[in-house]
Amino acid sequence: MDHARAAISNLFGGEPMSYTRFSIARQTDGDNSHVEMKLSADDEEGGEIGRQEHVHASMPPRRSVKNLCFVVIAALLLLLIGFLIGYLSYRERMQKGSRCLDGSGKCEMTPTASYLTEDETEEEEVPGPPILYWPDLRALLSEKLSARRLEDSLRQRANKDSFEAGQIEDEKAASYIHDQFNIFHLDEVWNDEHYIKLQVKGSSNNRVSILQNGEEEELESPSAYVAYSKTGSVVGKPVHVNYGLKADFQKMEKLGVSLNGTILIFRAGKITLAEKVANAQEAGAVGVLMYLDPYDYKNTDALVPFGHAHLGTGDPFTPGFPSFNHTQFPPVESSGLPRIPVQTISSQAAGKLYSKMDGEKCLLEWKSGVMGCKMMSSTTNMTVKLSVNNVMMDQKILNIFGAIKGFEEPDRYVVIGAQRDSWGPGAAKAGVGTAILLELACVISDIVRNGGYKPRRSIIFASWSAGEYGAVGATEWLEGYSATLHAKAFTYINLDAAVLGFNHMKISASPLLYTLLERTMKGVKDPTKDSGNLYDRVGFDWVKTVVPLGLDNAAFPFLAFSGIPVVSFGFCNKDEEYPFLGTTEDTVENLKMTDKLYALMRAAAEVAGQIALRLTHDHELYLDFERYSEELLAFQEKFFPYDRDVRALGLTLNWLFFARGDFQRATDTLRRDIANSDRENKIVRRALNDRIMKVEYDFLSPYLSPKDAPFRHIFFGRGSHTLQSLLENLQLLRTSKDSVDVNMLKEQLALATWTIKGAANALVGDIWDTDNEF
Repeated sequence: MDHARAAISNLFGGEPMSYTRFSIARQTDGDNSHVEMKLSADDEEGGEIGRQEHVHASMPPRRSVKNLCFVVIAALLLLLIGFLIGYLSYRERMQKGSRCLDGSGKCEMTPTASYLTEDETEEEEVPGPPILYWPDLRALLSEKLSARRLEDSLRQRANKDSFEAGQIEDEKAASYIHDQFNIFHLDEVWNDEHYIKLQVKGSSNNRVSILQNGEEEELESPSAYVAYSKTGSVVGKPVHVNYGLKADFQKMEKLGVSLNGTILIFRAGKITLAEKVANAQEAGAVGVLMYLDPYDYKNTDALVPFGHAHLGTGDPFTPGFPSFNHTQFPPVESSGLPRIPVQTISSQAAGKLYSKMDGEKCLLEWKSGVMGCKMMSSTTNMTVKLSVNNVMMDQKILNIFGAIKGFEEPDRYVVIGAQRDSWGPGAAKAGVGTAILLELACVISDIVRNGGYKPRRSIIFASWSAGEYGAVGATEWLEGYSATLHAKAFTYINLDAAVLGFNHMKISASPLLYTLLERTMKGVKDPTKDSGNLYDRVGFDWVKTVVPLGLDNAAFPFLAFSGIPVVSFGFCNKDEEYPFLGTTEDTVENLKMTDKLYALMRAAAEVAGQIALRLTHDHELYLDFERYSEELLAFQEKFFPYDRDVRALGLTLNWLFFARGDFQRATDTLRRDIANSDRENKIVRRALNDRIMKVEYDFLSPYLSPKDAPFRHIFFGRGSHTLQSLLENLQLLRTSKDSVDVNMLKEQLALATWTIKGAANALVGDIWDTDNEF
């Protein structure tokens, strides 16, 4: 060691014997790769500037070589000692870290530990939360969900006649849900009040009668009614038009049947009542009747369904605006309000009406379940009189909310919602969804408080009122907070009518959620079988069976109006409607006839819960933004056969196709940015997630007024701006070219092209990365 100390002393304290000087001489031709190394003595020993230097420096004495060996050995020993110290320290930290990971909570440091602590102060160990990995979190959710609690919640609907919006039973249910949210210790619980206009039954029942040979015979005077029907009395010749689909009207047109001045009779199903009424108005009818056909709805001969005829959602007297009490808007009505009276009747009444008609029998392909079904009456002295005396009323409704706040991004949230009101007992329509909502709020809150889960983002639980009138409560909330919600809510999970049967699944969803929904179904057991999961039930090509969202689904305004990704799913019986939905017989007792009811409710809760938890668990939002590239490509393939027809008009589809290509490249760019990013950097991660969550919103056409065209989504909206409407117009170029408005077609192409182009630019990110050239 003496030799080592001497060598170190000579090395750092003694006079240097020589040094090495590197110089890089830049060549005149620009090549700087030549490096010249010169060895020189100290300046004091004659290293003068300009003096010729020797290539080799004078050799040091032999003893210095021996000293150098000791230096190397000493350095290696110091390095080894340092390594051992570092390893032991690292091992101790890892042992403490492993105790944190295994759930013991004995962590070395928490994220809130101050880095300003003085060195000499011993740092206090603060227990930190255990880290829940996804498989553990999924198992915890499944373990805590209780079919018994679901049964108890559903029993709240027993022995009740009605939960009509704004009435006493609806308010009691709202108060109960508010109290339950508080009992579950949700971080925030609040009410949202709206003052809306509802149409309710008048002082006497509406009336349908038959006029024949100067005499009037009452056909039926049901207690059920259709909200937002035009009031008054009309008389017309009865004509049966099946389900009231566009194809049914085309069939009647081919048969040469005039519908002007008629009262049309429809079967329930296939499309909403409001859509049937809109088609009837367009055909020139003066009134509409609808019934539950026994072929589709078993054991409903005497039942009369409730419904609404507004072709839209929300309060039809404040279209596009929120119905807050302190806001005043000029008198305005939704363009979706019907201009003709509408009433529902029983299939018994429909059969009696058909028996009075002496025209042709219904087409065999219509498969009516009513004996003696007739399309029309050939005699002119037999007509139907429809009298509707509904009344309008101002009504306060309450939406109830509870929130579990996220720990990293509390201002980003997934919303889980269910309708609370119903015209009858509403066990299937509203009771199942409300029970699942309460169960998820209870279980997820318990997981956060006691299970150690710390969600990155927030979860909002919502109970809506006035859903029977066309998702009024949900739509008014969206309209009231539209500026906030589109930038903060990134998914809506709809729980309405989650169990209407047991042998089939009905799924409606945004393409952004297909991948997550598929993975979720693989992780939820099929409650109707001893083995297998829900994915085994739906099959690998389940996406082909996805049902487009309709106006009667509360998720529709979230997607088509606000541009928020949605998922709505439930169990049902294949090719068979739940017969009691929307009637006074939608009772708990009738619903309990569904095989394994509570196991199915629990499975539906597990699907919804897994989706919500996964969206708040992962660093990256589990939204598959690349799916829309496939959707756009599918439309392009449908458009392409009409390319020559469009060129004949002096137009082109190329710009639309180029915009689709831009969107594809934008998704590739975002995927590349995600792959190359630091996922632990919260700022970067948030910026990337914001780009992902805005994809749905960017498909709302920015060139339309939300007041005039509230459902602006080009895939799932309503109106001439949608891709489906464009396709239908292109198809007319082959079937009825003279009926095509070329200027409208040109506008459709422009709106679709620039909406897709705008979505691509938004997906790319920064403004300097966008490209407006085609």
